[in-house]
Amino acid sequence: MRGVSRRLHQFLGPKNPHKTSFHYTDLLHLCKTVDSIKKTHAQVIIGGHEQDPFIAAKLIDKYAQIGNGGSYVKHARNVFDQLSHRDVFCWNVVIKGYANMGPFAEALNVYDEMRLSGINLNRYTYPFVLKACGAERAFLKGRIIHGHAVKCGLDFDLFVCNAFVAFYAKCQEVEVSRKLFDEMPERDIVSWNSMISGYIANGYVDDAVIIFFNMLRDDDIGFPDNATLVTVLPAFSEKADIHAGYWIHCYIVKTGMKLDPAVGCGLITLYSNCGYISMARAVFDQISDRNVIVWNAIIRCYGMHGFPQEALGMFRCLVESGLHPDGIVFLCLLSACSHAGMHAQGWQLFQTMETYGVVKSEAHYACMVDLLGRAGDLEKAVEFIQSMPVQPGKNVYGALLGACRIHKNLELAELAAEKLFVLDPNNAGRYVILAQIYEDAGRWQDAARVRKVIREKEIKKPIGYSSVELESGHKKFGVNDETHPFTTQIFETLVSLDKIMGIEARTQCDVIL
Repeated sequence: MRGVSRRLHQFLGPKNPHKTSFHYTDLLHLCKTVDSIKKTHAQVIIGGHEQDPFIAAKLIDKYAQIGNGGSYVKHARNVFDQLSHRDVFCWNVVIKGYANMGPFAEALNVYDEMRLSGINLNRYTYPFVLKACGAERAFLKGRIIHGHAVKCGLDFDLFVCNAFVAFYAKCQEVEVSRKLFDEMPERDIVSWNSMISGYIANGYVDDAVIIFFNMLRDDDIGFPDNATLVTVLPAFSEKADIHAGYWIHCYIVKTGMKLDPAVGCGLITLYSNCGYISMARAVFDQISDRNVIVWNAIIRCYGMHGFPQEALGMFRCLVESGLHPDGIVFLCLLSACSHAGMHAQGWQLFQTMETYGVVKSEAHYACMVDLLGRAGDLEKAVEFIQSMPVQPGKNVYGALLGACRIHKNLELAELAAEKLFVLDPNNAGRYVILAQIYEDAGRWQDAARVRKVIREKEIKKPIGYSSVELESGHKKFGVNDETHPFTTQIFETLVSLDKIMGIEARTQCDVIL
């Protein structure tokens, strides 16, 4: 920082006769704080260069990059507004600033002003404005901009196509994204990454995996980069595909790719979901610059597999490392304590959240209700809900309903369900749990009434399925699944096996008797 100030003093002194556009832009490149940018800006004005589009564009970009929640974008806009002549580069950097820092709607307004000004838009304009459209979920506006790109002849430009693939995916129009992707005359690694990310963001995990392997077969692309692995690892984690995890891990080692926090976190989650706790820990130990997200992943790993003491130990290491735990860390810890029946430790963690500056959300309160409910303290759970400083939501009452089923408290279950039918009316699971509680109590008519409500309201329960790993890959199947081409043979074989097992069981009984 002192070096920058010294260069500013030497370079921008009133007696220096060698000030050019390149001198100012060189200094702006070195600026890391708002004060240093403002000093350079002041000297630009004193030197009479404030109307230089090249310097102005660099100033706009620098102010926008400085961050602080977008509060300095207004300084960038002031520089832009004072220009008498604006080239396409100046317009683009203003749109870029709003697209990155917000407000996103302002990026769309500047884009409209740019078109009205008669400036010819280029291939860099559309990625910026479409990023803002995606952030705003402004689907109709994006379609209009797509039409503008077609008129400009840029609809098949690689940069622009990549931006449209990402935009439509953000607006949940994955089929449109895929159609554009398939029609692209050329693709780069960004194209593939955008399509994979789009599928995963919209829940099409299998399609994401398929397109990833298609990318590996594309000779023009070469090898996946860091962004590819960060993008695709959540898909393999959800599928619990350990072989894909091994492949990616080996690829990182063989290529010498740095195991950064993003990729490392993805690997930890994948190994965790597959039950390979020691491998998850080994990856964690290899990450040198661990952030809170990485710590979250390993704490969650220990917690979900029933190792609460290890999770608490990692929490202590996190604090000792100088990092501040966030709300997700506490969610993982509270959940671990709840499932392990560690009532006192969970309560202590909940009380210490404010010490670390973590705001308690409805999810944290739901964890505490779950903890109290699993321990059988239903009355205390109700008192806890009534004393909450935030409005209890569906997660809180869902935890209470689940506890009522465990401890067969029908009266309290009806009260919790009544709240849930208002807060979460389309969740079939809530109705099913209440119906099961009625069935456990022998109140069959009430159970039938609840199930009738599900049918009348046409509330759909997500179809559960199992997955088996074969040599040809993962195969999914649900209850009474008849989609397989050899369904008849499969069910006939199962019936035969059932008969054989019945005969064997009777034979064993006869031998014993």
